[in-house]
Amino acid sequence: MLAVVRSPRFSAIALLTAAVLGLVVANTPVGPGLEHVLHLHSPWGVIGLDLSVAHWISDGLLAVFFLLVAIELKQELVAGELSNPKTAIVPAIAAVGGVLVPAGVFLAVTAGTQYTHGWPIPTATDIAFALGVLAMFGRGLPSSLRVFLLALAVLDDLIAIVIIAVVFASDTDFLALGGAAVVLVLFWLLGRMLRPGRAGQGWIIAAMIVLGALTWWLVYHSGVHATIAGVALGLVLPRRPGHTVYDRVEPWSNAVVLPIFAFASAAVVIPAVGIGELSPTFWGVVLALPVGKVVGITLFGAVATRVFRGPGGPSLSFWSIVTVGVLGGIGFTVSLLMNELAFANNEEIVDEGTLAVLIGSGIAMVASAVVVSLKARHHRARRELSEAESTE
Repeated sequence: MLAVVRSPRFSAIALLTAAVLGLVVANTPVGPGLEHVLHLHSPWGVIGLDLSVAHWISDGLLAVFFLLVAIELKQELVAGELSNPKTAIVPAIAAVGGVLVPAGVFLAVTAGTQYTHGWPIPTATDIAFALGVLAMFGRGLPSSLRVFLLALAVLDDLIAIVIIAVVFASDTDFLALGGAAVVLVLFWLLGRMLRPGRAGQGWIIAAMIVLGALTWWLVYHSGVHATIAGVALGLVLPRRPGHTVYDRVEPWSNAVVLPIFAFASAAVVIPAVGIGELSPTFWGVVLALPVGKVVGITLFGAVATRVFRGPGGPSLSFWSIVTVGVLGGIGFTVSLLMNELAFANNEEIVDEGTLAVLIGSGIAMVASAVVVSLKARHHRARRELSEAESTE
């Protein structure tokens, strides 16, 4: 059962199902009741946590997802595909293109309006969805394509983390931020004390959980988005304990955290307006995700592959890079979060942005399913032909 929950296919299906369910429920007679529940506030205001249910999901639960992202990022940087600059440079450049071009498309569409600050929304790639689509439709594709996609998506997440930490920080409290840094050092020191079989490990783990929660509380009060606490904790966690945490938490993230976030974020009422009345934000996101991403990743990736090719030629063909580019257009999780952050004070535009993310990502999903299937079929046919010729 755990193996199923860990799989990219399960994660992608669970996310899509939760998002569709949230959108459907919000547009039924039950919708107002759901909205009321999401806007209910917790009784913890006395400790400075006067958050609604929706904010507990986006600021609290989603920190768990970013914790896993940071652990995976650290693993790739230390011992994975990104540990070698020669293999990391091409997906890094492609990832930059996959951020710059969609942001440029959004800015071009929203130029001269009050919505230009939403440019980060279409810059993210949903690693769970992208890998899920690749797993479902890419049977027989070479592992190099998956490795390239994984490296690009991880780097894309890193860029998204920086954007969230810098662009969406507000009224930064450097005292709280400094306190979070001190607590992080204590967390790191305790992490280094974790040894299998050593006495007192339970107390160390309990103390680390308390310090982790305190880090989140301090980051929340610093003005930096609280999910960055999950990133910081994942990066300072030593590799062996980090692997254990990832192994134990990933099923909960796939089966609970991400579906709840997708459901809550997608629970918006479809605007009762004509197509011509939709804001530039809607059109900017709808165009930038499926179009801007594929153009940016393909253009930058193809150039980088030519410039940094090894003696044997480019490691990936042009059409392989196009395939990764189409998959990169699936924004979803982080795009939904950025939409909420960018237009936090404009509920109507948040709803339009959410629909745009769902539609843009949906277009990218369908396109990537077709492109990946065709690419996989072509690769299998070439392999079967090569095997037939070798037996003659």
